[in-house]
Amino acid sequence: MPQRSRVLGIETSCDETAASVVEGGVRVRSSVVASQEDLHAEYGGVVPEIAGRAHAERILPVVQKALAEAGVGYGDLDGVAVGHRPGLIGSLLVGVSAAKAIAWARGLPFIGVDHVQAHLYAPFLDLDEAAAVSIDHAYPALGLAISGGHTTIYRCDSPTALVRLGATIDDAVGEVYDKVATILDLDYPGGPRIDRLAAQPGADDRAIDFPISRLDKGTDRSSLDMSFSGLKTAVLYEVRGKPKSTRPGKPAPPPPPPMTDGRRRDIAASFQRAAVRAVLLKLGRAADATPGVRTVLVGGGVSANSRLRADLAAFCEKRSLRLMLAEPRFCVDNAAMIAGLGSKMLEAGERSGWELTPVPTTAC
Repeated sequence: MPQRSRVLGIETSCDETAASVVEGGVRVRSSVVASQEDLHAEYGGVVPEIAGRAHAERILPVVQKALAEAGVGYGDLDGVAVGHRPGLIGSLLVGVSAAKAIAWARGLPFIGVDHVQAHLYAPFLDLDEAAAVSIDHAYPALGLAISGGHTTIYRCDSPTALVRLGATIDDAVGEVYDKVATILDLDYPGGPRIDRLAAQPGADDRAIDFPISRLDKGTDRSSLDMSFSGLKTAVLYEVRGKPKSTRPGKPAPPPPPPMTDGRRRDIAASFQRAAVRAVLLKLGRAADATPGVRTVLVGGGVSANSRLRADLAAFCEKRSLRLMLAEPRFCVDNAAMIAGLGSKMLEAGERSGWELTPVPTTAC
């Protein structure tokens, strides 16, 4: 491929229909994202059937807009990349089908990209020329993919050579944020709303000492795995009260205090502190167990969270590690990360065959 290759990326893994043109693996010429937030808000989460139909309606206009904003046509492209795993199977089918059709019709190289790996490539997007040279020098690195569907820590030896070290065994952090927001009667999506509420003046992040799951050695789980279901349940009990015991003679637990704006604010701040501490606890263990890493790469929707970004900066400064966070616009699901990583894969000679199929689970 030419040195300044232009790759079209397509991303439809969940509820964002996205297309992007990236040049040279890092320069984002366009990034178009059509959100479905309004379609799913009344349900408090993504409805797969609604998401798939919306992708089918929006994919071609989104691709055409991305090409127009980049100032290129199909004939100016050097390849097509698509996120083909993991995600909702119906949503993935739309993106993969569109990418195959474009690549086949134009005789272009075609490559399937892992969505989670792409999140960990997102910090390299739109770097200037001097910074772009340092991409190879960022490795080996620790990678933290943190979103509504994933909370996973990797050792990264290159943009495509990743080894999973630990992951959540139940809910991902972003999913817990949304569920806690529902408990607190906040609108969907809950993550940004909890973040803003926790940052309000007077919010006390130590008002409630919520539990942090540790999954220490000696259990049947890796000491780098995480669990957030207990934290979610603790918030539920704090807001609605503990359930009455079924044991005879045991007194009923006292009712919870009335919900006020101040109490809601303190619960949000205390929850956020506990959630971030749980992630950094395991990231610290991973750093201790992986000597020689230079960088911490962080991507995914939750990486836009202000508390997480601040605490990660302090974590990396203390350990003399370089922190590379995706820009906020590249934290959410987007096609620029797909096109960027796909460009690097194509330059390395990787290609996908027409038999490529969507896979709802990740390969690493």
